[in-house]
Amino acid sequence: MASEVPTRTYRRLSVEERRGQLLNAALDLFAHRVPEDVSLDDVAEAAGVSRPLVYRYFPGGKQQLYEAALRSAAEELEHCFAEPPQGPLTQRLARALDRYLAFVDEHDAGFSALLQGGSVIETSRTTAIVDGVRRAAAEHILSHLDVKEPGPRLRMTVRMWITAVEAASLIWLDEEKEPPLDELRDWLVEQFVACLVATAGRDPQTAGVVRAALALETAEGPLGELVRRVLPVVGDARL
Repeated sequence: MASEVPTRTYRRLSVEERRGQLLNAALDLFAHRVPEDVSLDDVAEAAGVSRPLVYRYFPGGKQQLYEAALRSAAEELEHCFAEPPQGPLTQRLARALDRYLAFVDEHDAGFSALLQGGSVIETSRTTAIVDGVRRAAAEHILSHLDVKEPGPRLRMTVRMWITAVEAASLIWLDEEKEPPLDELRDWLVEQFVACLVATAGRDPQTAGVVRAALALETAEGPLGELVRRVLPVVGDARL
C-alpha cells in the first residue's frame, strides 16, 4: 500500500497581512541591531520572502521600511501611557511605566538608536515621529492630571519628566539593565511626584493638581512609602 505524502497548504496573504509580516520582521531586527546594521536582505530572510518582494511593498527601500517600522513602534509607545482615569495617580503612572519599560527591555538596541539619534538614515520625518511620541505621552500625563489647559510651568514639568524617563531608560540599558525594572519604575514615579511638588511651590495651578492627586493616594501606596523614606532624611537636616 503506497504511503500518502501529506501536502502542505499555503494561504495567500492579503496586502495588509504581507505588509504587516514584513514590518514585524523589520521591527524584530531593529529591536536588536542598530538601523545601519540591518539590510533589506536581512528583512527578507527574517520574513521568509525574496528581496524583490520587500521592494514591492516598500519601493523606497530601507529608508521607507525603517520609517514604517518606526511609526509602528511609535504607536505602541504612545499607547503605553493610555490608562483609564481611575484610582491614584501613582498607580496609573506605574502601570504606564510598566508597559513603557517592557518595550525598552524588549527593543533595547533599537530603542537606543531611536532616541540617541545620529543614524545615517535619520531624517526630519523620523525626528518628527519620535517627537510625536513625546507629545502624545505629555498629553496622556496631562489627562491623568485632569488638566485641559496647562500653564507653562506645569507643561514644562511634564515634558521635563518625560525627558528624564527617556534618559533613565538609556542609562539603564547602558548599565546592563540595573537596577531591576520594578525599582526603576517606582523611582521614576517618585521623581514625577517630587517634580510636581517642587513646581507647586511656585505655581498655583500645579499646587491645585497636587492637592487633587494627593486626595486619591493612600498611606500604604507608593506616595506613603516615599514620605516614610524621605521624612527621616529631612528631619535629620541641620539648618
